[in-house]
Amino acid sequence: MINNQIRDALTPESISLVGAVHRAGSMAAAARELGLVPSALTYRIRQLEDALDVLLFDRSSRQARLTEAGKELLREGNRLLTELDAVANRVKRVATGWEPQLTLAVDSVISRTTVMELCEAFFALNPPTRLRIREEALSGTLEALTSGQADLAIGVAIEAAANTSVQHKPLGSIHFIYVVAPHHPLAAAPEPVTDAMLMPHRAVAVADSVQRGSGVTVGLLGGQDIFTVPGMQEKLHAQLRGLGGGFLPEYLACPHVATGRLVEKKMQRPPRLVPMSYAWLRAADANGGRALQWWLKQLENPATRKALLERDQSA
Repeated sequence: MINNQIRDALTPESISLVGAVHRAGSMAAAARELGLVPSALTYRIRQLEDALDVLLFDRSSRQARLTEAGKELLREGNRLLTELDAVANRVKRVATGWEPQLTLAVDSVISRTTVMELCEAFFALNPPTRLRIREEALSGTLEALTSGQADLAIGVAIEAAANTSVQHKPLGSIHFIYVVAPHHPLAAAPEPVTDAMLMPHRAVAVADSVQRGSGVTVGLLGGQDIFTVPGMQEKLHAQLRGLGGGFLPEYLACPHVATGRLVEKKMQRPPRLVPMSYAWLRAADANGGRALQWWLKQLENPATRKALLERDQSA
């Protein structure tokens, strides 16, 4: 069991002191940063080391370098500080009804213009909630929600029903079309374009933003050269430059097809129509703060859902 001496020594303040010394590189530099006398900082660090019966810093050189024990303390200590912050945030949320922060995981196929308009309407309420948007792709959009990194996921293309902790509703479907730049070799190819015709040419693909596992790929052929980009906007720009071909949301590609900057090709494959959803954790139904409830109410509007899937992002 951990005795009281260790528990009294291992405080958020002492963890912060270790982090400050690590960042500054020396006791003296950290003391200046913290506004402390160097001897006072050194004394506090030694008190912590004595309580834990370990050396946290290697003092054999002029720089204060963390030992392996020090690295572990800082790593786990920062995790504990994050959990303490989470507790404080939850307490504040219960007291006010508004979340201190609401994080949206937004898939890169979703209209940025519409998302920003919703953010504008949200901020017009003058809420105390800070808003954070994470751009995700493919299975990473749902993972951001289920891993606790987001409160609401917009644009989930992966089946969420298997996860009983997730509540989800349909946004609608996105129609994808295959397009290339006018100077791309496939621009003049006979139609319908077959997979055999695609194989010699580079495909532009959006990387799955999932953090655990290998993620998923969509519409790619085994052995095909692939140029991987972080999001749908980057995919559009790569295809406009002729760096490869690929499927883009129809609403995103059509303005460029109309101006001749992209050429749509009819494919031998069946049309790609991808159903999309928005999702949140079931527990938030009853306990969700006012910010989450506001966003869920906006997503109940059919016009909003349609705009999220069909609005030109460059508008």
